[in-house]
Amino acid sequence: MSTVTFAAIAVAVCLASCMQASIGFGMGMLAAPVVALLEPELLPGTLIMSATVVTLMVVIRERESLDLRGTGWALVGRVPGTIAGALLLVWLPQRGLALLLATVVLGGVLFASLGWQPAPVRRNLATAGAASGLLGTATSIGGPPMAVVFSGAESAKVRGNLSAFFLVGSLMSIVALAATGKVHAGTAVVFVALVPAVILGYVVSRHVNRFLDRDRLRTVSIAVSTLGAVLLIGQQFL
Repeated sequence: MSTVTFAAIAVAVCLASCMQASIGFGMGMLAAPVVALLEPELLPGTLIMSATVVTLMVVIRERESLDLRGTGWALVGRVPGTIAGALLLVWLPQRGLALLLATVVLGGVLFASLGWQPAPVRRNLATAGAASGLLGTATSIGGPPMAVVFSGAESAKVRGNLSAFFLVGSLMSIVALAATGKVHAGTAVVFVALVPAVILGYVVSRHVNRFLDRDRLRTVSIAVSTLGAVLLIGQQFL
């Protein structure tokens, strides 16, 4: 990997970490299209490991706002979803994975734009957890299903609950990916090199919200994610 390529990925991961720490999800939606364009072999392992770091920091920060009961039901659904996602990743060719990733990004953008909000009852939490496990393990983008269910709560609670779910869920995905050979020494080395960018994104999130409120950050994130997904789809047909 060239220095320029790594720098571009590090910037994307830094911005994505800032977004994740600010609204509770977004690491994959923002960074995955960039990584897929530049170094697709790093997906999904490197981004999932990076997301684990930032979600751990957010869980610690928002620990007083956690709702472990709701998170628990979502994690029940995450287990079969994670297994299905790992198997899907083994079966899909690289082009199919890129198109799936782009589709998930655009689907997440659509849900975020429409503001659809199902009630956070057991069935919906478990269903969203399963969808998040499948998509998160296969593409590193598991945020949209859970964000839709938790979106009605106050900001700190949303960030805390999503981060608690993604912390445990990401660890599940890493184990599943390691079992299928999709996490290896190469992805681990790049992940370690990206940790400073992840931490910087988290630190920046604590300050950026003073100038860029949650709604504006979400709008910018949706625009950037849409552009990345469109470019990724275009790349597959050139």
